Amino acid sequence: MKKVIIIGATSGIGYEVAKGYLKLGWHVGIAGRREEALKKLRATNPDKIEIQALDVTKEDAPEKLQLLIDKLGGMDLFLLSSGIGSQNIALKPDIEINTARTNVGGFIRLVTAAFHYFKEQGGGHLAVISSIAGTKGLGSAPAYSATKRFQNTYIDSLAQLSRMEKLNISFTDIRPGFVQTDLLKDRNYPLLMKPDHVASRIIHALNHKKRVAVIDRRYACIVFFWRMIPSWLWERLPVKSK
Repeated sequence: MKKVIIIGATSGIGYEVAKGYLKLGWHVGIAGRREEALKKLRATNPDKIEIQALDVTKEDAPEKLQLLIDKLGGMDLFLLSSGIGSQNIALKPDIEINTARTNVGGFIRLVTAAFHYFKEQGGGHLAVISSIAGTKGLGSAPAYSATKRFQNTYIDSLAQLSRMEKLNISFTDIRPGFVQTDLLKDRNYPLLMKPDHVASRIIHALNHKKRVAVIDRRYACIVFFWRMIPSWLWERLPVKSK
């Protein structure tokens, strides 16, 4: 039985992806800060779900990940679906720093732990959910867009490192558009997608081991043209939600 571990599975995209893999018959390990939410999901299928309370911003997160791997009996696919973001036009330092703490510090902590595990085990599939927000800097959410660009580049670097060391590790950078989750609650974003719709496309991309997957086609078109906007023009565009 194949085994997947999903970090950030207590709600939103991670939660829906976990349910999708359960339907496919996978053994699923789920982790997140809210232990009660983890227990609630495990109760739906206790024979196929293992849980572990874990906070990516804490130094013991890699040890907690290893505990979950041990409970699951191994790991074939690792998916990091843990991140935060806020519009911060007022540029409050605590919001920016907290975003970086999770999306950069926590990201490095868990991704490197998964990389080392797969290196020692002789292979595996390492995937992360970043965002199309990493395409260009968003003036309304500086830390969020910057940390997502960081994540894109970090996975690029690990993919190159894996080839340099001749490791059998696959990488997938999943870049959704705007998804109707708690992260975007009370915001008027265009083209909002439902989490279950996004999850099904993420699972498809993971099963095909796509290197980069923009979810979905509408956003793939948007990103294509987004990249073509010159910097002088981009800096003059008021990109924000109401």
